[in-house]
Amino acid sequence: MDSQREDEMTLEELRYRIDELDQQLVALLNERATAAKMVGHLKAATSLPVYEPAREKVVYANVRAHNKGPLPDIELTHIYERIIDVMRCLQRDELASERNAQATGLGNAADAKPSETGKKQ
Repeated sequence: MDSQREDEMTLEELRYRIDELDQQLVALLNERATAAKMVGHLKAATSLPVYEPAREKVVYANVRAHNKGPLPDIELTHIYERIIDVMRCLQRDELASERNAQATGLGNAADAKPSETGKKQ
């Protein structure tokens, strides 16, 4: 949007514009989360760790390199630190679910006996 036009917008129009931008951000963040979960599957298949500090440094450098303001680099980096933290948690949760599903799928009958015999009567 033209900055001259934004200077002429009312408070209501600016808030509407912010709401539109927030909707776009939500869609992009969810798209990023889907990609992060896919990365998590690939990491699991190749036995790579969820936390890769070198990769995170590359992401931060890319973000700063594309920052044209008005957000200062440090503030944008803080935002991305939180985004990456959430994405890492998604990967861990996804991997834990996969491991649980594999464990349950491989040993349902074997798992039933110990839990039944372990019950107090």
